[in-house]
Formats: sequence, C-alpha cells, structure tokens
Amino acid sequence: MIQNAVNKLVAYAISTGLIEKEDIIYTVNSLLIELSLDSADYEIADIEKMAKEVPSEEAALSQYLEDTLKEIDDYAAANGLIENDSVVYRDLFDTKLMGLMVERPSAIIKKFNEKYEKSPQEATDYYYNLSKNSDYIRRYRIAKDMKWIAPTEYGDLDITINLSKPEKDPKAIAAARNAKQSGYPKCQLCWENEGYSGRVDHPARENHRIIPVTIQNSKWGFQYSPYVYYNEHCIVFNSQHIPMKIEHNTFCKLFDFVKTFPHYFVGSNADLPIVGGSILSHDHFQGGHYTFAMAKAPVERTFTVKGFEDVNSGIVKWPMSVIRLSGPDTDRIIELADVILNKWRGYTDEEAFIFAETDGTPHNTITPIARKRGDNYELDLVLRNNITTDEHPLGVYHPHAELHHIKKENIGLIEVMGLAVLPARLKSEMAQLKDAILSGADLRKDEVLEKHADWVDAFSKKYDAITEDNIDDIIQKEIGEVFMHVLEDAGVYKRTPEGQAAFDRFVATL
Repeated sequence: MIQNAVNKLVAYAISTGLIEKEDIIYTVNSLLIELSLDSADYEIADIEKMAKEVPSEEAALSQYLEDTLKEIDDYAAANGLIENDSVVYRDLFDTKLMGLMVERPSAIIKKFNEKYEKSPQEATDYYYNLSKNSDYIRRYRIAKDMKWIAPTEYGDLDITINLSKPEKDPKAIAAARNAKQSGYPKCQLCWENEGYSGRVDHPARENHRIIPVTIQNSKWGFQYSPYVYYNEHCIVFNSQHIPMKIEHNTFCKLFDFVKTFPHYFVGSNADLPIVGGSILSHDHFQGGHYTFAMAKAPVERTFTVKGFEDVNSGIVKWPMSVIRLSGPDTDRIIELADVILNKWRGYTDEEAFIFAETDGTPHNTITPIARKRGDNYELDLVLRNNITTDEHPLGVYHPHAELHHIKKENIGLIEVMGLAVLPARLKSEMAQLKDAILSGADLRKDEVLEKHADWVDAFSKKYDAITEDNIDDIIQKEIGEVFMHVLEDAGVYKRTPEGQAAFDRFVATL
C-alpha cells in the first residue's frame, strides 16, 4: 500500500510539472529515505501511466493530493516516523516530502524571469500554480473556508470564515511551550523560511520558494500567502527584518511593485498597534490579482490641493475614511501623499474626537493601497487612529463591543478593503444558531449562543418569517451587515453630516 501511495505522489509530481519523467527513479528513492524504506517494487511505465490519469480539474487534483498525502501520513504515523499523530506533526512530515519534488530556488527564479520577459502575468501565473501544486498553498484546506458575498450600501463585501489554518492539538502546544526557544527564522516573513524544516511552533517550509524583486534599489521577496484569502494573495517583504513604517518611501515602494506587476494591487498595513497588521516587526506589503469592493467604490466628493491641481483628489464613498489620489505621474501622487500623511500625523480635531497623540503616544497613521487603472495610477489613503478610552479599551476606531460576537480582531489591510476574515468558531456557532432560531430556543440560556441574542432579536424583526428555506441567506446577509458596521466603527470620520463635515475640515487644511 505504501508503494502505491509513493507511486501516486510521484505521478502527481509529473502531472503538475514539479518533476520530469527522467526524475522518477531519483524521486522515488528520495521518498524511500524519508519513509525509512530500503527497497521498492515499481515500474517506471506504471508511474507514467498513473501520471496521465491524475485529474486536471483543480478541485479533483486537490482531492487527489490530499488523499495521497493522507495515505503516506497514515503509514508514517503507524510506523513511528511521526512523533505524534496530529495535524501539526503530519504537516511537518508531508511538507518535507513535497519539498523533495520542488526545484531549487535558482531554477524557479530562472523560469520566473524567463516568463516575465514575455509577460508579468505569465510569470505570476506560473509561480502561483507552482505554489499550489507544491502544496505550499494547501488547496484542500482553503476549499474548506466558508465564503459569500454580502450586498451593502457600499457595494458587495466579501465575507470569509477562515477554516484553512489548522488548530494546534494539545500535545503540539505543550511541546512548543517546553521546546528550546529559537530565534531562527526571526519571523514567518523572513527569507530564511525558504526550505526551512519547521518545528512545532513554526510551520515547515521545505516546499517554499521566493522570487526576488527590486524595490527602491533594495532586495525584497515576493511570495504568496499560504492561507490565500483572495485570488493570488501575495506578500511582498523586505529582505531585512526591520519594522514596518509608513513614510515617503512606503509610497515609492508600493508604486515600484505596481509598475513591476501592473495587474496586481498592493497595500500596506498601518504601522501602529490596533490599526496595524499582525506582524509589525517585519516590513511587508500584501497584494494580489483581485478587485475589492473598496477599489470599486466611487469618489463622492472631489477636492483640489493647491500646487497639486494635476492630481485628481477625492473622498471615496466607503465606511472608512478614504482619500483617493490618481493620475498618470506617480511622483506627483507620492508628493501629495506625503503632504497628507505629514498633516494627518499631527492633526487633532477635538470636536471629532481625533487626537494626534496623548501623553506622547502617537495615534494617527495611514493604510495605503496602490493600483493601476487604465493609464492612471491610484493611491488610496485610509486614515487610521488607534486611540483607546475606558469605554473602548480595544480602540475607539475599532469594532465596538456590540459587534465582538462576530468580529473582535484588528481591522487590517484586508478588512479595510472590504473582505471580512472571520474566526473559525463562527462555523459551528452559526450552525447552532440556525437550529436554535428555528426551534425557538432561548439563546440567553445557551452558554455559546447568548452573545448573539441581542443581534438575533434585532434582525428577526426585519423579516415576516424566518424559515428553513431562508435562514441561511438571512444569517449570511446579517453577518455582512455586521461587517459593514465594523468598518463604520473603524472609520475615523463617520458617515453622518457631522462626520463628513469634520472630514472636509481636515481636507481644507491640506
């Protein structure tokens, strides 16, 4: 049985272009080493035939790989090759196997550059497919994510319940706690992750390859996120482990990347806690081949900044506070972005409860997103503020407490653009909630569901009847409404006459 599983994995590698037919014997023997086997019984012709039978449709191909790796992991667990039979240890083991079938970085980079000479999109298509076929992006887990579109007054928001990141089991958590702490790699964005074997507290990356790109005359890395939240969700990171900072060079770097890959957008999380991303210690951006609701949102009010009449400037119709700059000359857009950033860093409007700093702690920053649209370049500047109060200890411009039953986590770049990344707990909670609503159960007597009770009471009044036929659509629609309010909470200028007047006051200072 294990020989058949090995043959299937090698056939998969041939079918997806990870290896060539001439590599069959070498690859089989490499896998035998990891499986502590010293002999094999196979025919090259049989593996070649199997390769022709590997499905090409993405879902079926993903299922084929998942099933094959499970067979091999089962064997490894039964024969003591995996320390503990759990997802963490299985991932460490099967990533090593997949890494055996991925070419060295130099070969991947050479292929990428050759394709780039023909077309940037051809190069990224190749690299994205490689990242999926190598199982660096585990497609069969991504497929488990729940996704839907929620229509709102600001456009169609993307909603996803993230189920692709595996939960650590108790043994792995204990092992990580007791293990000697390692400072290598410094973080999960460092270049040293390429080919790294991983450990219980750090994912294996033997199948990971990075494409070097030059940004502002310095070396950066280009890769895809292993937990792709949207099409071709990529990460662009500094080759040096240095903290994130929003400044003049940030805008220059974003446009450098867009000019290199004009079919991609790219943006940066803000550089302050609460309103920033999860990894502020390593300078990086996120981008991809996707158009978010925010990019589709129209400019509802235009304005002109003296000395920058050649740059189209306006306020975007969006729940957060967004200034959009556009034009053919990125240098001019960057100059105006500098003006706006510097003004915002020091801007206080007590009437609007915006404070540049309190007790020497700065609060104002920006989340910038760059893209190319036709012949023009665009830069969206999302104004952020991370002030906290006794009433809102997690942040005034953060999801407020009444929304935490759905979304409590920070609002980073991806959410800002209109994609909700919601916690995995919601999958089971929504299933339980559906049953409870249909049966008329008292939510306040349920330890898990009581936090949703006020929300259900409020939205139930909007519908003549909630039935088995419409409840799924209703719950998804109402989660979308909650996310819309999450973004409104995160907006420093509210979508009220007073809030928009305060926004105009800031614009008038430019």
